[in-house]
Amino acid sequence: MARNKVNLVYLDREGNFIEDHSLLAVGSNGLQIEIADESWIDLPAGADLMALPGRLPFGYDETAAEVVVVEEMTAVATILPMGYTRVLVPAYEVEHSQELPLFGYTAVGAVEGRLKVAALKTDVDLKWNPVYYNTTDLAKLIRRLKLKFPNNRILEQLAKCALEYHCLTAQNVFYGRWEAGIPVSPRCNADCLGCISLQPSECCPAPQSRINFVPAVTEVVELAVNHLELAIEAIVSFGQGCEGEPSLQRKLLVDSIKAVRTETVKGTINLNTNAGFTASIKEIVDAGLDSIRVSLFSAVPENYNWYHRPQGYNLTEVQQSLRYASEHGVMVALNLLFYPGFTNQRTETEALYELIATTGVKQVQLRNLNLDPEKLISKIKQEELPSINDWLASLKQNFPELLIGNYSLPQR
Repeated sequence: MARNKVNLVYLDREGNFIEDHSLLAVGSNGLQIEIADESWIDLPAGADLMALPGRLPFGYDETAAEVVVVEEMTAVATILPMGYTRVLVPAYEVEHSQELPLFGYTAVGAVEGRLKVAALKTDVDLKWNPVYYNTTDLAKLIRRLKLKFPNNRILEQLAKCALEYHCLTAQNVFYGRWEAGIPVSPRCNADCLGCISLQPSECCPAPQSRINFVPAVTEVVELAVNHLELAIEAIVSFGQGCEGEPSLQRKLLVDSIKAVRTETVKGTINLNTNAGFTASIKEIVDAGLDSIRVSLFSAVPENYNWYHRPQGYNLTEVQQSLRYASEHGVMVALNLLFYPGFTNQRTETEALYELIATTGVKQVQLRNLNLDPEKLISKIKQEELPSINDWLASLKQNFPELLIGNYSLPQR
C-alpha cells in the first residue's frame, strides 16, 4: 500500500495496538463517513491516544469500495492539545453501551507506524506547548508562592489543579507568566452536559473537582496584582474549569477588579462565563473588565438549552450581555464548543452568523467539545455538510475582521 495512505488503527482484545494495512482510516462528519486523506496531520506533541471501549472500529476497504466494521476489536481516538481543532470524529459501531469520559475524541490513523489525526492547527502554540508545563521545578514554585501568600486558600485549589489535573492556567500562576486562572465560584447557574467540574455520580467522572468555597477579596486581589505586575503578557481569568459560574459572585468580582485597578493598570482582566446573569455582567464590565469569553454550544435556542441547561436565564440574556460588553469597550470572544457534524450544520451556522453580526463578537475561540459522541446523535441531521476547512474559510469570508483561534489574547 502506498505510504501516503492513512491506515486504520485499533486495539485487539489483548490491548495490542494494531495498524491494519488492509483498511483505510475513516472519520465522521455528522452522518457522513469520510476517508482519511493527505489533510490528516502528524500526531501533535501533547496529544493522547485513548481506547473507546464498547465501540467497534470502522475502516474503508478499497477493494470492495465500502466501509466495513472490524469485529472483536476496539476503536481508538486521540485527544488533541490546545491549538488544534478536530475535523472528524472517530467512526465506529456501538457494540455495547458504555459512556465515555468527557474528552474531545478525534479520528486517528497511521502511516507505517506514524500516527495521523483528523485535525487542523488553528493557533500558534508557543505559550501552550506541553514542553513548557509540568516541569521538574513546578512543586518548588508552588511552595515558593505559598510562602509569599501563606493564608491564601485559592493557592491550595490551584496547587491541586496544577499537580493533579495538569491545568495550564493554574500552572501559569506559579510560573508567573501569561494567562493565569483565579477560581472564585463554587456555584453555577447552568448544568452543562459536558461540565468538566461537576457531573452526576452515576455519570462519567468530572475531570476536575470544583472549588468549594468563596474566597475573600483580599485573596483574589493579592494573587491578581502579583500576576499582573510580574508576568509577561499577563492575563488573570475568572471562570476556570475548577469552578462554577463566576458572575454569580458579583460583589466579590466587582470589588476585586476595582481594588486590583487601584494597585496596577498592567495586564488583562478576563472573565470566562456563560453570560446568562446579565445584571451581574453589566456591573463587572463597569468595574473595569478588559475581556470576556462566553461559552456557546449553539446559537439556536433549542440546542443551547439542550446542552447548557440554563437555570434562570436564556440565550436572549446571553446576547444582551455580549452586546453590553462590546458596547462598553470590552474585548468579546466566543468560546465555541465545536463539534464536526453539528457546528457546521446549516441552521447552526446561520444562527452563529446572526449572533456574531448582532452582538459585537471580535473573536471565536474554537474548543473541541468534550462529550461522548453518542450523546449528540439526536442532534445530528441528515444533510450534506461542508468540511471543517471549508466551514472555517466561509466564517472568515463572512467576517473578515473576526479573529479565529484557540486562546485568549492580552489586551494591555
